[in-house]
Amino acid sequence: MEKRKFYIETYGCQMNLSDTEIIHAILAGEQMIRVEDPAGADVILLNTCSVRGHAEERVMKRLREMRSLKKKKPSLLIGVVGCMAEQVKETLFEKEPVIDLIAGPDAYRELPQLLVSAGQGQKGINLLLSAEETYADIHPVREEANGVSAFLSVMRGCENFCSYCVVPHTRGKERSRDPSSILRESRDLFSRGFREITLLGQNVNSYNTVVDGKPWSFAKLIGEVAEISPLLRIRFATSHPKDLSLELMHAISAYPNICKSIHLPVQSGSNVVLQRMNRNYTREHYLEKVETLRRVIPGCGISTDILSGFCGETEEDHQATLDLMEQVQFDAAFMFIYSERPGTDAAITLKDGVPQPVKERRLKEIIHLQQRHALSSNKKDIGKVLEVLVEGVSKRSADHLFGCDTRNKVVIFPREDKLPGDYVRVSITECSSATLKGRINPVSKLDNPWKVGNIGKFIF
Repeated sequence: MEKRKFYIETYGCQMNLSDTEIIHAILAGEQMIRVEDPAGADVILLNTCSVRGHAEERVMKRLREMRSLKKKKPSLLIGVVGCMAEQVKETLFEKEPVIDLIAGPDAYRELPQLLVSAGQGQKGINLLLSAEETYADIHPVREEANGVSAFLSVMRGCENFCSYCVVPHTRGKERSRDPSSILRESRDLFSRGFREITLLGQNVNSYNTVVDGKPWSFAKLIGEVAEISPLLRIRFATSHPKDLSLELMHAISAYPNICKSIHLPVQSGSNVVLQRMNRNYTREHYLEKVETLRRVIPGCGISTDILSGFCGETEEDHQATLDLMEQVQFDAAFMFIYSERPGTDAAITLKDGVPQPVKERRLKEIIHLQQRHALSSNKKDIGKVLEVLVEGVSKRSADHLFGCDTRNKVVIFPREDKLPGDYVRVSITECSSATLKGRINPVSKLDNPWKVGNIGKFIF
């Protein structure tokens, strides 16, 4: 019998990419084959994000486009999985009848049975949230990975309840994976040739569990993963400022192969807005964290998220954000206009009263300032020699490779005889606000102190 074929599209964040790899593994266990063309599939799944309204709009547009596929092949099953499925729930069936099944982020194990039900003409739905599900025993199929870098989920859920955010409603309570399963998967990835692992969680540095009566913090976990090999780079995302501990900073500093790069979302530079957002820190607290980071980890790269036009944001609030940006000088930032998400505290209790043209103007000012800061930061690297992990061939030139340094800055250089997975020393000769460019220089001394090398046990 010919094996059934499935096609999956992923929308949104790194966590969704990781979830797609889990879904692939579950369906592969049912002898299903993933295909790259939806026209040749028996099952189409859209793994969705609900953090921003634009993501939902893209999914709904894609579903409308799939009506023609369904018309040509009535047996085709189409499903929506992930955060949007959990957020919009049963109304999805009403909005787009082409959908046959819906599964939330904690229901991926049930996909085979949901497909059976859908194949029998019954709409399949499972949106139950779990307090225990971490998919720790599932071995993700990393078909989309480049063979160098991999994502590894270490915890799921969130309990911060930022007023604008749907994640606590769509992904449930925080729960941490057993560290033995994380270490086992990390060793397996390294043995298969992967040279960089990004540890993932909605709030990854709140990872916390107990093994044999002993607590495991995220600082301890990341140190244990780093011990696997000095040739294995470790990154993580995303951090909440309130949970970025001094213990974790010291762990990052102690291990050369833990990347010196922190993604630390600030969202706003105004204390009034931060309080409305329920972020549980102040502007002053955030700046103190940054100061401590730069003292404990000199040269650490810092990126952030900024949300423009949140409920009640005044021009003074906006200027406070620009001022904070001037003080921190972020290396990179993800910048967005606030869009109200149904079911969040902000949607229920606050008025989305900032006019759209004002939001757009403020966002443009934020983007312009960030581009200036990023260019200034990159210019400081011209003339330096940086250690870069080669990730692949440049999109713009087959004669060039690209990779990242420990601060997560993208570096492009002539390929010579190097391959993905190699560590190279690159002399930086020019830059833009987004990338560094240079040439391989194998004999020069590195200008950053974080060379991958032998590491000793760090005791917490």
